Amino acid sequence: MRRIFKSSVLQFFTAVTLAGVASISSAADTVNDRETQQQQTSENTMQQHPYVGMWVTDDGRVRHELLPNGRYDEARGSRESAYRGRYEVTGSHIEYWDDTGFTADGDFVDGNTLHHGGMVLRRK
Repeated sequence: MRRIFKSSVLQFFTAVTLAGVASISSAADTVNDRETQQQQTSENTMQQHPYVGMWVTDDGRVRHELLPNGRYDEARGSRESAYRGRYEVTGSHIEYWDDTGFTADGDFVDGNTLHHGGMVLRRK
């Protein structure tokens, strides 16, 4: 066994292999760090967004909670979390993607009023 490790050729291949493993690991860490940083930047942007919070119809039946992480939770009547998914706001327009695949959109007509799916929701 000792003779094998004394071979300069084997030592060279061992060093190259270890360097390659370290490079792959380092590259994966860089990608993971970049993804984490982008997610944190997106969450910070959403936390600062003026539309984050609770939006409710006048009768209280439909309640949209726009979360700071780009997710929403919608309650309908006594059914809490009836719909959940992600959302994006561009200007005064909001797009929803429900976790089940349903899509919807709406428009903020002012800082306290959201028109969505024929409903009017107000900031609570």
